[in-house]
Amino acid sequence: MKQAYFYARTVLLDWDGTLLDSYAADAAAYLAMFRALRIEWGIEELKRHYSPDWYQVYRAARLPRLRWPEADRLWRRAYGAERPPLLPGTRTALRMLERRFSLGLVTSGSRGRVRRQLREFGLADYFSACGCSEDASRKKPHPAPLQLALQRLRATPEECVYVGDAPEDIEMARRAGMRAIGVLGPFPTAARVRRARPDLLLRSIRELPRYLRALT
Repeated sequence: MKQAYFYARTVLLDWDGTLLDSYAADAAAYLAMFRALRIEWGIEELKRHYSPDWYQVYRAARLPRLRWPEADRLWRRAYGAERPPLLPGTRTALRMLERRFSLGLVTSGSRGRVRRQLREFGLADYFSACGCSEDASRKKPHPAPLQLALQRLRATPEECVYVGDAPEDIEMARRAGMRAIGVLGPFPTAARVRRARPDLLLRSIRELPRYLRALT
């Protein structure tokens, strides 16, 4: 990997697949939801059409819009039985990053679920701002979620980096005018993240502190 350093004051991070090893839990909830709705999809169809914007998955599965709230409830109920772990190196990386940077979380996950998980893992205090799916008017890859985080942190795009594991994360960062760092996580997005050509591509979140330096 080419040695490159990124100077920043603020590091914004995705949650699922970047810090949380949640693909198995996410997929199990989707498959339970598909079964309940009698949608003949298995894991291969989910991998092929996966997006952090779950409405894109619903569209791909040809689920009528009127049934989206029902699908949401079914997914949440199934996911409630899951307990996904943090990805290896997450705690160490956050501990190292908070010494030099202001940290924010920008995720497509629902507020109730993500905030509960942050409390359970004892990570809530690491983040000066937390933006979830309900907070912004538009979803990834629209830049609205990152723009909201910038407002809350009183930061500019030029002094920020965004770190995520999906191509939508890379596009969102670019549309928001900030540098994009990709992470190869557990979700079926690795090939598409490579094609999105982030400014830096990491094998794991544990590598992130090595490539960041604080603006002085």
